[in-house]
Amino acid sequence: MKEHNFSAVTEFILLGITDRPELQAPLFVLFLVVYLTSLVGNVGMIVLTQVDSGLQTPMYFFLRHLALTDLGYSTTVGPKMLATFVLEQNTISYHFCAAQLAFFLVFIGSELFILSAMSYDRYVAICKPLFYTVVMSPRVCWVLVAVPYLYCTFLSLLISIKIFTLPFCGSNVISHFYCDCIPLISLLCSNTHEVELIIMAFAAFDLISSLLVVLVSYLLILVTILRMNSAEGRRKAFSTCGSHLTVVTVFYGTLIFMYVQPKSSHSKDTDKMSSIFYTLIIPMMNPLIYSLRNKNVKHAIQKTWKKLSGVFP
Repeated sequence: MKEHNFSAVTEFILLGITDRPELQAPLFVLFLVVYLTSLVGNVGMIVLTQVDSGLQTPMYFFLRHLALTDLGYSTTVGPKMLATFVLEQNTISYHFCAAQLAFFLVFIGSELFILSAMSYDRYVAICKPLFYTVVMSPRVCWVLVAVPYLYCTFLSLLISIKIFTLPFCGSNVISHFYCDCIPLISLLCSNTHEVELIIMAFAAFDLISSLLVVLVSYLLILVTILRMNSAEGRRKAFSTCGSHLTVVTVFYGTLIFMYVQPKSSHSKDTDKMSSIFYTLIIPMMNPLIYSLRNKNVKHAIQKTWKKLSGVFP
C-alpha cells in the first residue's frame, strides 16, 4: 500500500446522481432549469442590490453577498453535475477535482457566516434602531463578510491540501456528482483519522457557532417584538425578518438533517438527495424568497423592468 502515491491517480470518474438510463433525460432537463433559474436569480440579485439606490443598506449588502455565495457553490457544482447526464463517462482531472472541492468549501462555509451576519443586522435594526447606522457602519459590514471569506479560504485550503497530499489507492471512481470530502476520503489508502478529525471539528464549530448567533439574535428580536405596544410595529418587525428566517430555516434544516442523522440511516442516495438540495435547490430558492417576500426588492425589480422596457420597447 505504501508504494502508492497521489500522482498515480490523474483523474476521477463521477458516477453522478443515478445510473438508470430512463431518468437521465428528464433529470438533465429538470436540473438544467434549476441551475439556470439559480444563475439568473442570483446574478440579478447581485446587480440589483448594487445599482438600485433604494437597496444601499446593510441588509441588502449582506443579501448581495448571500447571492454571491449561492452563485459560487451552485456554479462550482452545477455544470459538472449536468455533464454526468450527457457524457457516457464523466471524468474530472485530479487538479480540477481539488479546485472544485476548495471552491465549494469556501462558498458553502461563507454562506453560514453571512446568514448569521444577516441575523445580527436584523437584531440591531429591530432592537437598537437608534444606533443602527452607527453599529452597522460600512466598515463593520465589510468586516462581517471579509472575515468569513478569509477564514473559509484558509479552512478550504487546509482540508483540500490534507486530502490531496495523501495517497489514493488506485481507485478513481467517486460515487457522487461532485468532488466532496467524504467520497474522496473513502478512496484514500493511508490513515485518514487526522483529516476526518479536522473536517468534523471545523464543521461542528462552523455550524454551531453560526447557528448560535442566529438563535440568540432571533430570541432577542422576539423578546423585543413581544414588548411592542403597537400591532402595526410588531407586523413590520416580523415582515423585515420573514425572508431571512425562511432562508435560514431551509438552509440549516438541510445541513442538520444531513449531519445529525444517525450513521445507520445514512445511505449514498440519501446523501446525494441532501447534497442536491443544498447545492442546487437552495441557491435557486433564495433569490425567489427575497423577491416574493420583500417589497423593496419587488419595487426595485419593477423599476428596473420599466427602465429596460423603455430602452428596449
